[in-house]
Amino acid sequence: MATFQAFEVTGSREFKLVTRELGSPEPGQVRLRVETCGVCHSDVLAVEGLRADPNQPVVPGHEIVGVIDAVGSGVTAWRVGERVGVGYLGGQCGECDFCRRGDFVNCANQPWTGTTVDGGYAEYAFARASGLVRVPEGLASVDAAPLLCAGLTTFSALRQVDARPGALVAVQGIGGLGHLGVQYASKLGYRVAAIARGAEKAELAARLGADHYIDSAAENPGEALQRLGGAAAIVATAASGSSMSPLVAGLAPRGTLVVVGAAQDPIEVSTSELIFGTRSLVGSLTGSSIENEDNLVFSQTRGIRPMTEVLPLSEAPKAYERMMSGAARFRVVLDATA
Repeated sequence: MATFQAFEVTGSREFKLVTRELGSPEPGQVRLRVETCGVCHSDVLAVEGLRADPNQPVVPGHEIVGVIDAVGSGVTAWRVGERVGVGYLGGQCGECDFCRRGDFVNCANQPWTGTTVDGGYAEYAFARASGLVRVPEGLASVDAAPLLCAGLTTFSALRQVDARPGALVAVQGIGGLGHLGVQYASKLGYRVAAIARGAEKAELAARLGADHYIDSAAENPGEALQRLGGAAAIVATAASGSSMSPLVAGLAPRGTLVVVGAAQDPIEVSTSELIFGTRSLVGSLTGSSIENEDNLVFSQTRGIRPMTEVLPLSEAPKAYERMMSGAARFRVVLDATA
């Protein structure tokens, strides 16, 4: 029986390199030979033991790019040799009420890759066919991996924006999510305001496509946005509710604050800020597999790329620590072929 290596986690940050038997995919699944896997902040759910049963081993990682090397029974739309991706949402069931209404993101029976099912910190991975994403030719696997989650998250948030071309759209936070969000917003034709703490990211924000830079440590970002005419939308990526709270005041009438950064602390909003101006506050969760294909094609054709640091799969625990330290610029990617 052939074998492969994978990093399992139990408890909190208890990584263990294990050797597993390489089984066949189950009905409706494919088996992937992993090429790359991004290291995402959402991996904390598995690695920090924030699961229903943290004593049950699981392989983290949900930004997987690999090549199909086996298909299970019932799989007809995918073939051996195709390069594909798998994101956080591991494939809709197609049968629950949400799926029957076309809301695949909120499928009630969908695996969470690298959290409720094994992910990509491994040489091989298994995935539902309904969760697969075709990777365009010419898009490097190292670049594609972060786009499957961080990219899709910001792309999906911006696709909710109901604004004319040239309208002011702000991206709060120039990190793992935000550095992609600025690129997407610019390529979608918006006038982009980047918001971050400190003046040191102003040059980077401009290179990424921002028309304006707001240093939230030096001025109130809501007031700064109003001086620019008010934002039709703000995509909040920083993992801090308190840093998002002043943003609502920067929205134009009927503007929307779209939250994608998961924070422990709450967002405080004045009811009058919402009522007078008919503003809204919403959350956004990645997207479906076919929307992820749209995302990769858009990224490929418009030159949107993540800034990455690449480590071999053998250094997965180190890669996770690097990501959690906040020192990475901006996405860490594991190379399973190194």
